[in-house]
Amino acid sequence: MHPVLLNRRQLIAATALACGTPLAGAQGGASTAPGDGKAPGLPALGSAMVLPELTLLDGGVFKPASAEGKVTLVYWWASWCPFCAVQSPYIDALWRKHRDRGLQVLALSLDTKADAAQAYLKKKSYTFPAGMVSPEVAKVLPKPKGLPVVVVRGRSGKVVFAEAGEMFPEDIEGLAKFL
Repeated sequence: MHPVLLNRRQLIAATALACGTPLAGAQGGASTAPGDGKAPGLPALGSAMVLPELTLLDGGVFKPASAEGKVTLVYWWASWCPFCAVQSPYIDALWRKHRDRGLQVLALSLDTKADAAQAYLKKKSYTFPAGMVSPEVAKVLPKPKGLPVVVVRGRSGKVVFAEAGEMFPEDIEGLAKFL
């Protein structure tokens, strides 16, 4: 296909493939088999999503009970990820705009040191709740393949949206439809 005829999403996918970084499928891919040494795929739409209790980078605690009956956006990111750097301001804007409507955000950093993640959040003035991916957290909520990853858990506790790879600003704002 001629490059001029590609839409933005196709262009990003083609560029990622050319760079040797295949993008995961959007909105509910199949998981890989347990124990095969690979990250799981995106959770299937309609599957139950259990949330872990964890200490947040600001010293607070995320308790799964606080998300019951609410829409929760789980966001895997890292301070060193260039795609996360583009996407994170839109995640933060969504959080600021819709938290009073009940939107919960649980951002999970893949940084190896909490100090790096905290410094990055502070430098960028991000306010979304963020914690670290630890072995304990990964047992309850394993990170799907790809980065960044956004999974939305609906009020019912089931996955209503899942996507790996950078999302467009309008797609992130569109997640408000689940509220």
